[in-house]
Amino acid sequence: MAGTTLGARFYRQIKRHPGLIPMIGFIGLGMGSAALYLLRLALRSPDVCWDRKNNPEPWNRLSPNDQYKSFLATPLVYGAPGPGIRATVET
Repeated sequence: MAGTTLGARFYRQIKRHPGLIPMIGFIGLGMGSAALYLLRLALRSPDVCWDRKNNPEPWNRLSPNDQYKSFLATPLVYGAPGPGIRATVET
């Protein structure tokens, strides 16, 4: 086996075990989907700043209509009278 390339060994295994073809396809599909999702997060998310010189604080440019993530320890009740009244969480 010394002297054989990785591609030749891979091809030989595929010829011996054709049941590996769907598994390799699904693994490749999953890895490609994960890479595209990370690329989408890196390019479209307001939390990521690629240009620190021209845009040092990008979160200040968000308008009230922009969607962004925030963490609240207690959820807000939007239908309640008065702004910002917190809901009581009963467990």
